[in-house]
Amino acid sequence: MKDSSKVYDVKRASMRFILMMGLVSLFGDMAYEGARSSTGAFMATLGASAGAVGFVVGFGELLGYAVRIFSGRLADRSKAYWPLVFLGYGLILCVPLLAVAPSWKIAALFILGERLGKAIRSPARDALLSYATKQVGRGWGFGIHEAMDQIGAIIGPLIMSLALYLGLGFRGGFSLLFVPAVFILLVLTLVKRTTPAPQSFEVEEEAKGEEEKDAKLPRVFWRYMLFVCLAGVGLIPFQIMAYHMKSGAFVSDVSIPIYYAMAMGIDALFALIVGRLYDSVGLRCLLFVPVFTLPIPLFAFARDPISLGLGVGLWGLVMAVHETIMRAAIADIVPPARRGTAYGIFNAAYGISLFCGSFIIGRLYDKALAYVILFVLLAVLLSYLAFVMFLGKHRQYQK
Repeated sequence: MKDSSKVYDVKRASMRFILMMGLVSLFGDMAYEGARSSTGAFMATLGASAGAVGFVVGFGELLGYAVRIFSGRLADRSKAYWPLVFLGYGLILCVPLLAVAPSWKIAALFILGERLGKAIRSPARDALLSYATKQVGRGWGFGIHEAMDQIGAIIGPLIMSLALYLGLGFRGGFSLLFVPAVFILLVLTLVKRTTPAPQSFEVEEEAKGEEEKDAKLPRVFWRYMLFVCLAGVGLIPFQIMAYHMKSGAFVSDVSIPIYYAMAMGIDALFALIVGRLYDSVGLRCLLFVPVFTLPIPLFAFARDPISLGLGVGLWGLVMAVHETIMRAAIADIVPPARRGTAYGIFNAAYGISLFCGSFIIGRLYDKALAYVILFVLLAVLLSYLAFVMFLGKHRQYQK
């Protein structure tokens, strides 16, 4: 009875930590996803071309992910998880500074500053979450975190849409996002006080992992990275979709953040569904990525609001899989002592692929939409082949 009571207390503490970190991410997404829903259109008003938007968005993702190689390794070596998390979330204060950007180049600097903060905090945060999800199920734990994350991603764009509706403009909307940016740090302080050492949730595995901290990452991890990169290259960024909507005047400025909020709502719902599904059937859930990525450009670059909505909706579904199962899988592939490094490499590789995909798609869009469709088709086919190779290797690894 005592042992079962102790297990229950650990699971309850783990779930409390996941929910509180989810609240931190909720406020975080209110701030930076609210801004991201409009940065493409905002940069268009400042005179940026589609190629420039694609480059800034892609380079921001590259910076936001590539730096994670170093921040992830630093988290593993120093165990300074909380300082890295606090510093990273603090840089979200770059978001309200967009309100005073005089040109698209200055706005780009603030966008890059926010992405740098994400690079600093993400490996440490995901490593801490991975310890807690051990107690409740990897997919379910990351699914809950992603769902709460996306609730903020719904509210943020709606704040931007309301600001535009009230005539405050993009700059007024960015100013309003200062409030959630401050709440992030307040909630994060409370989380640290209540759970100063989340590593204790996986103490036995952590002790075993310490003996292997200098071991190489398993080979199956690198097969997984190939699939992740190809999946990232073929994913059209929302900012390019927003640029398409704005430049063609297919929808109003007020509608663009609403489309993004809709995508985030779909992301939140499917994060819970695919999280549970992952705990039941495993990595086969990743087949959702190529299946639902393929038709995105056919709808996302249409000219009518309904087709645009279908494209954005499919994009939200794919993002749910990217941000839930792809993260959860790392915790099942890599031992605890190497997990910060693995998350750093994983996110860096993913970011490089997003950069390449965003830049190429932006350039191809400036030429012809047919080129974009062909590029996505090729990336999807290659990602499917990479997934088949990875899954076969993973089964051998489990044996």
